Amino acid sequence: MTDTNTIIPGADAIILALQAEGVETMFGYPGGAIMPLYDAMYRFGNQPRHILTRHEQGAVHAAQGFARVSGKTGVCITTSGPGATNLITGLADAFADSTPLVCITGQVNARLIGSDAFQEADILGLTTSVTKWNIRITDSADLLEAVSRAFYIARTGRPGPVVIDIAKSVLVEKIPYNYEICESMPSYHPEPIPDDKKIRRAADWINQSERPLLFWGQGVLLSEASSELKLLIDKTGMPAASTLLGLSAIPSSHPLNMGMLGMHGSYAPNVLSAKADLIVAVGMRFDDRVTSDPSSFVQNARVIHIDIDASEHGKVIQPHLAVAGDAARVLKSLVEYVEPAMHKDWVAEFRALQKIENDKVIVGDLSLETEKIQMGAIIRRLSERFPSNTLVVTDVGQHQMKVARYFNFSTPRQLVTSGGLGTMGFGLPAAIGAKVACPDKPVLAFIGDGGFQMTMQEIMTIIQEGTDVKVILLNNGFLGMVRQWQELFFSKRYASTELLNPDFVKVVDAMGLTAKRISTSSEVDSAIDWLLSHKGPCFLEVATDPEENVFPMIPAGTPVSQMWLEKINTK
Repeated sequence: MTDTNTIIPGADAIILALQAEGVETMFGYPGGAIMPLYDAMYRFGNQPRHILTRHEQGAVHAAQGFARVSGKTGVCITTSGPGATNLITGLADAFADSTPLVCITGQVNARLIGSDAFQEADILGLTTSVTKWNIRITDSADLLEAVSRAFYIARTGRPGPVVIDIAKSVLVEKIPYNYEICESMPSYHPEPIPDDKKIRRAADWINQSERPLLFWGQGVLLSEASSELKLLIDKTGMPAASTLLGLSAIPSSHPLNMGMLGMHGSYAPNVLSAKADLIVAVGMRFDDRVTSDPSSFVQNARVIHIDIDASEHGKVIQPHLAVAGDAARVLKSLVEYVEPAMHKDWVAEFRALQKIENDKVIVGDLSLETEKIQMGAIIRRLSERFPSNTLVVTDVGQHQMKVARYFNFSTPRQLVTSGGLGTMGFGLPAAIGAKVACPDKPVLAFIGDGGFQMTMQEIMTIIQEGTDVKVILLNNGFLGMVRQWQELFFSKRYASTELLNPDFVKVVDAMGLTAKRISTSSEVDSAIDWLLSHKGPCFLEVATDPEENVFPMIPAGTPVSQMWLEKINTK
């Protein structure tokens, strides 16, 4: 705590508070209402470092990428009005995916609030439904406590985004600097104490089960419970499968890792979930992409649901046993209580279905014998040739599902993608944030041609900051995931999904980034050689098969056990 006799402008106090919270990097875009804070940044020698994005949406997605790979709280700063409203998509994305953010927005002078002043917007009202907490500061006496609480709320319990909306007058008024790190708050109890009796009962059910199946989600990564998860799986011999956001918690190569759940996940865990007699769900929320039709989901199994957020229990699937608590803490106890076991016959059923999926889907997806490049083929080759600690960031669409299926993950927090909201435009700025957080790790950003054009201006952020991101544009000339649904369920009526694209290589080259394009499978290996040898950021456009689809697939509302391995005539 600094001497309380130190009297400084509110803007200076914010900079010192950010330093006290250990913030080293933040992302943002200046404007009138927030200008005093940017002036303070200048006077403090850009400590913390500020990265100027080309759009406020880029700033919030970059902060998300930073938070997702580092485990720290991401910070972004914008001005009032349109600057603040441009954060809303990223806030909704962070809220859906439990990403800790502190977003500081400028607001008009306190005396002007409510007068429809220039660049005034009710950011408090606009962000209430997409934040864990938000607050408007019009009295400078409330400023430092609000900042301290914001960081505490964002990072504790189930993480999430927080907004502090600060009147411009507060930034210039002088206040005593008496900042204290928040360590608790009345009526806010972020981490429930797990009920040991329930954990013991869960262990008994696991010990009694003949066909157990474990589902894990991002909660395992957020609680840094990867080691505990692996210990539980190894000890019990229990097959396990991940949600999209849980990928990388344990290596893809683990013998009991059966792949990904969900609409475009792995065949075996989706189909066999209907035969399981016990489901152990850890740090996941039974999203509709996983359950499809909740009324038919895991009907033959007892369900144990472990989650730090008790409001998730029974929201979609009613568990037979709900354990509220941090995943690492609960799993550590479970490992002590469960008995060693093997489920050879049960695991053999997974292996049999894995072979079917391999023969019908995977072999073709990974082939480099076709003239047109298959997305899965280049993704797998990149996975094999880039270092095992490479961070992988995706946008949203077919390429996202192909990366989830075919990139081999080996270390926790290796994948950054937009899950709950499915935000196109997320990938490029999130990759910038990921690289800034982990400068010593390679970063591959896989992006579709549709999503790239939503935030492609952030290429200039890469250039200005010298951020070493390898951008892989998988260009099929369509909004591919929507086109796939139009093909399968709308008789190939491709309404507003075919894209007239620019020459991406020329565009990116004009911005100042080295770029090249490939269009045939024979060019894949040489292109990867180029990516590996190129020093600094670069851009590879890959022309892919415009008619390529993502299988397996669970049609919306269909029981997961009826997963398709190929196109079925729906007429």
